[in-house]
Amino acid sequence: MDLIADRGRRVAVEELSTTKLLAHATQQARERNYDDMLIVDVDSHHYENEHLEQILPFMENEFVKQLAVAGGRKNVRSGLMVTMPGFQDMGGRVTRYPLRSTEKTGPERHRDIELGYRWMNAMGVDYTCMFPTGMLYVGLHPQKEVEVEMCWAYNRWLTEKVLPEADGRIYSMLSLPLSDPDAALRQIETFGDRKGVAGFMVTSVRHTAVHDNANMKVYRALEERGLTLSFHAGPNWTDHTFKSCNRFISAHALGFAFYNILHLTNWVINGLGERFPKLPVMWIEAGLAWVPFVMQRLDHEYMMRSCEAPLLRKKPSEYMADMFYASQPMEIQNMKALECTFEMINAETQLVYSSDYPHWDFDLPSTIYDLPFLSEKAKHNILGGNAARLFKLPPRNEKQKENLLKYGNLAA
Repeated sequence: MDLIADRGRRVAVEELSTTKLLAHATQQARERNYDDMLIVDVDSHHYENEHLEQILPFMENEFVKQLAVAGGRKNVRSGLMVTMPGFQDMGGRVTRYPLRSTEKTGPERHRDIELGYRWMNAMGVDYTCMFPTGMLYVGLHPQKEVEVEMCWAYNRWLTEKVLPEADGRIYSMLSLPLSDPDAALRQIETFGDRKGVAGFMVTSVRHTAVHDNANMKVYRALEERGLTLSFHAGPNWTDHTFKSCNRFISAHALGFAFYNILHLTNWVINGLGERFPKLPVMWIEAGLAWVPFVMQRLDHEYMMRSCEAPLLRKKPSEYMADMFYASQPMEIQNMKALECTFEMINAETQLVYSSDYPHWDFDLPSTIYDLPFLSEKAKHNILGGNAARLFKLPPRNEKQKENLLKYGNLAA
């Protein structure tokens, strides 16, 4: 038994069970017969801060390592890891957060893999891409060597100690220290061909210019290896842009979209879609409502000032329609607007399902499956087929294979 706060009281709560917490999700999966449909989640998370004592020794810079290891977790939180102020943890109202440490796992697999399997099996997910949580803000650190060292240590730990125990069901797009292009290139060359690596992820919460010419060798290395480049969004209430927001909900609503809007605009207008036409680019955890706005806005400006984007051979929206977008958190309040969004982004081939589990605002597969305007082909593609084609993920049973072949996501 454990204790959590409940309306000012301390109450006893049973040991946490992921399977029990997701009982309704399991019921949904049975009712919708997900077994016949390959489901790939391109954005889930684990809490790497729970394993810092395993990660930090992989640092190569002895000075940074000494600062991290000597001070332990407390020092990392205050000195090396950039944290976000706000109410993201929901103040204890989501019990899987304060009770996470009470859930028991066995010695057979790494704890994060075992917990991953539990929620995946409960929700009917076949494969998932696992990202860190606290490190999503490492791009804000004023010392670029800290981002480099944290990414290097995390990527070594993940590829050597965690992913090998996942039996192929859990993969990752590794953290890319874009503040130092030389270091980023080295990490691609070192980790890019390791088991379970489908690409590399740039944390969007940063002020680095993605179109800086120094980054071109990084993008070329990814393109040559057939790896995906993703940008994972997040909020930053301390950014001067959002300091006037007096509620976290405001910074949260705007922040996730803002950084991806900024980087995508610079990517498109500076012609990176022309320079790297075979590089898959994915935008994660910013929802979808912002995409039509940016498409229309950039097209409008481009038609008046095309001379300022000389590398473009087509409208900005056409480059955007070639990109991939992760679904979560999908704005479902206006079905007509959502249907229009799906049409504008070519959702049937470019949208990929994401849950964002175990964060408080996660989306179940039913968020996609239950949309009234989707065809069966679109459901299969978005929930798994598009990601399977992009990351070359095999079906897990004959019915899934039949459907992947039927909808063009698996070579005969």
